[in-house]
Amino acid sequence: MGAIGTGIISTLLYFVIGMIFCALGYKVFDWIIPLDLDKEIDNHNMAAGLAVAGIFIAVAIVMSGVIA
Repeated sequence: MGAIGTGIISTLLYFVIGMIFCALGYKVFDWIIPLDLDKEIDNHNMAAGLAVAGIFIAVAIVMSGVIA
C-alpha cells in the first residue's frame, strides 16, 4: 500500500472519528439543555439550529487541534 492508500485510510478514519464526536457533542448538549432540540429544529426554530451549528463547529475546531 502506497502513500496514497495510507492517506485515504487515515482520512476516512479521521472522518469517522469526527462524525462520532460531532454526534456525541450533539447528544451531550441536548442532554444538558432543557429543550428538545429535535423538536425545536422540526418547528423551524432558527436559534436552535444555530446552536447546533455552533456545537458542530466547536467540535470540529477541537478535533482539528487534536489531529494537527
